[in-house]
Amino acid sequence: MTGAEVKKLTSEEVGVELKRLREKLFQLRNQAVTEKVEDTSQFRKIRKDIARLLTEQNARARATAGKKA
Repeated sequence: MTGAEVKKLTSEEVGVELKRLREKLFQLRNQAVTEKVEDTSQFRKIRKDIARLLTEQNARARATAGKKA
């Protein structure tokens, strides 16, 4: 997921996608404990996608707060 793709999402979609990625990361961590993970690069990719979503979510929250002030 790129930054441009994240900016196209609505606020609700960002929240849903964030929840989905956190669940996927949790499942991947469980899989790493119980069995062998084939593609370990997924950990980094998912964490970066989560960071992109959180950054966009915070930027939108600040923009909304700035308009109210």
